[in-house]
Amino acid sequence: MNLSCPSCESNDIISRNIAKNTGTVVGGIGGAVTGAASALSGARIGSAVGALGGPAGIALGGIAGALFGGLLGAATGSVAGAKIGERIDEHVLQNYQCFACGHQFSTCDD
Repeated sequence: MNLSCPSCESNDIISRNIAKNTGTVVGGIGGAVTGAASALSGARIGSAVGALGGPAGIALGGIAGALFGGLLGAATGSVAGAKIGERIDEHVLQNYQCFACGHQFSTCDD
């Protein structure tokens, strides 16, 4: 999409993506916390799978299960937060800024 500034008609426009970036960080943190809360479940599953390798396998399986739960939660939360933030940028915030005159605007502006 080729945008031009509604004020000065310059094509030197950037997307600020404030809500998308914020949503990504907040979603990632929330997802990691949720993943860490479910890490006990992941650790139990990892320990059960690791039991085939003896005591060392149980320990390593438990740690791997907990890490996997936290990382998966963080990734999922980041993607969800980014999508929500992208919608906010598009429909609520003035997401675009002109380098030439500094005017901020959204594509929904008249």
